[in-house]
Amino acid sequence: MNKRVISFLLFITVCVSCKTSENEKNKTFNKLEIASQYYKALDQSDSTKMISLVGDSIVIRENEDNYEERFSCQRYNTWLAWESVFDPTYKILEMKEAKNIVTAKVSKTDKRIFFLTQEPVVWVETLQFDQNRIVKVNRIEYEVFNIEKFVKNRDSLVQWIDKHHKELSGFLYPQTKSTGIKYLKAIELYNKEKGSY
Repeated sequence: MNKRVISFLLFITVCVSCKTSENEKNKTFNKLEIASQYYKALDQSDSTKMISLVGDSIVIRENEDNYEERFSCQRYNTWLAWESVFDPTYKILEMKEAKNIVTAKVSKTDKRIFFLTQEPVVWVETLQFDQNRIVKVNRIEYEVFNIEKFVKNRDSLVQWIDKHHKELSGFLYPQTKSTGIKYLKAIELYNKEKGSY
């Protein structure tokens, strides 16, 4: 009798273990969850989390500019450190999955964007995967982005800094944390002088 009970308990344990393993596998490849974690990592500027979400490299494409750039995971995290300086806020407005591609409508604002456009930027993009890692982000279209205002305000800032604070000149590139700090300082000085928006 004891052998039957032990055998039955062993069988149940194996079944539960297999089911748990299958659930974990499915969870690993849940693309909507991975995409959600990706935007959360962007929102929190979490480079440690980002390493677990993107592939060895990630392609970022801007359809409206016909521009594409491949980032190594390390260089993408360098960009993330640059962006963290401006205290970004990402919000997922819509998200769906079809044919192994996630499409998301996203809102983003930060100190830089607010200075340049005075409103959040909203866009639609697709995320493509290699198994459970994001390998391509394709920004399809902007729904809210005043490019003319963005460029005008950026150019005004660059010209004013070049004239009044040459020590901060060249703050646009490369996109590293140190240039981000210069960029933010430039915005603060400009707002102090001209009056903030």
